[in-house]
Amino acid sequence: MRSSRNSTVMHSSELKEYLMAEGATLVGVGDVSRALSAEIVHLNRGIAIAVNRGLNRETVELLTRLQYLAEGWLRAKSFRSLSIPADSDRRKDRLITRLYKLFCHKTAATCSGLGWVGKNGLVINRQYGSRLSWATVLTNADLDADDPVLQSECGDCDLCVRHCPSEAVRGRQWSMNAPLIELVEYDKCSALKNGRSRLANKPNCGFCITVCPYSRGSGRIDRNHREESGIVSCRLSNAPASATPS
Repeated sequence: MRSSRNSTVMHSSELKEYLMAEGATLVGVGDVSRALSAEIVHLNRGIAIAVNRGLNRETVELLTRLQYLAEGWLRAKSFRSLSIPADSDRRKDRLITRLYKLFCHKTAATCSGLGWVGKNGLVINRQYGSRLSWATVLTNADLDADDPVLQSECGDCDLCVRHCPSEAVRGRQWSMNAPLIELVEYDKCSALKNGRSRLANKPNCGFCITVCPYSRGSGRIDRNHREESGIVSCRLSNAPASATPS
């Protein structure tokens, strides 16, 4: 737990334990002040909630329930909150769709130390890779914030770049100081998805998740080492010797 800035700071461990007992895989709290627009600048804590499940209706329902529980916990302590829906919860012609433009789940995840934005444009966690689905609750509660992740840990690995079927992954490195750098050409990614009927109900083809060593639970892997899958892996220059929780 991080040190408190003053006597009003609340320990976030109670909320984290509560949500994880209710089904969350990971929960983090970040100071997201720099990423907020004027409408929500008062909600300077981002509660990042992740579940180790693929994007589908059941996952969205679980994330929504966890957000509801977090809101209730905060409301009982007289704090305000705003839930940013899971990325797959794209309800057309509903007020809820306007919330996506207010805040990005990747910001809460990185600010709360749960991962970095990989070359594939997705949040990568050391233990779960890009296999997590995310939701965020913003609040004005002065919860103690976790240490943020400041830069990518992809190292020189370029598997997602070399194996992307639409050649959409550009191979650039994300950092907190350059959060808006273009990592993926999403028009190319969307074009591939739209051209394949089997991907109609999926957010993407998912290949960049499959080939990522972190998503496969790999540790440090030498380049040109072939695994049973036949995929050539590469060294993660700043990765840990083995995957550990963030």
